[in-house]
Amino acid sequence: MTAPTTGEPSAIARAYYAALDAGDYDRLADLLDPEFVQRRPDRTFEGRDRFVAFMRDERPMTDTTHAVDAVYPEGPGVAVRGRLLDADGEELFAFVDVFDVADGRLAALETYASPDAS
Repeated sequence: MTAPTTGEPSAIARAYYAALDAGDYDRLADLLDPEFVQRRPDRTFEGRDRFVAFMRDERPMTDTTHAVDAVYPEGPGVAVRGRLLDADGEELFAFVDVFDVADGRLAALETYASPDAS
């Protein structure tokens, strides 16, 4: 793995979506603290390796894109409001992700999602 990302939390959050959408799981892992935790409405992932394994091998749809509508960079972390789009550009759901950033890596992610916003 490469060194942690330097820069503003908002840039690290944007890099997270870019890595995830590109299927660049090595880069995704580089952005996450080893003790990374994601909490979302349907489950919790504890640890960077478990989260990356799910994103790479287990999630039901991998041909998706995160459309970032707004980034709120105040504080030690960052919040992002956006929409998850399928391969045809259709909205699957809207989300708000709240990231904790520490030492240039994403330490935690709380995901809030609304079902089918259409």
